[in-house]
Amino acid sequence: GDIGAAHKIREICVSAATIAEAMATAGGRNAEQKRAAEGERYQAGIKRAIEIATQISDDSMRDISLSQIIRLSVTMGHLKTARVLLRVIRSDKTRAELVAEHPVLLDQDAAS
Repeated sequence: GDIGAAHKIREICVSAATIAEAMATAGGRNAEQKRAAEGERYQAGIKRAIEIATQISDDSMRDISLSQIIRLSVTMGHLKTARVLLRVIRSDKTRAELVAEHPVLLDQDAAS
């Protein structure tokens, strides 16, 4: 159910963060190929995490799971994804905490 889905999202985010680190430190021969392959794995992981999150019926559990994805997206510089996901969060408190933690999430909203 929802708890299993939340655990799966946490595992995906941890794995994606490890992939992101590998992308940042990839060097040497075939560095571009390594980065491209890791980038595809990262994107697939995030896509899967979002799909799982949309199936969570409990609002607070879904918000927490989306928060994990948003934090990772900000870390990776994928602000468009993070801002879209921020709009899906139902809890004003959770949304405010994310914006306080990552003020860059507000920049786009102020412009639109």
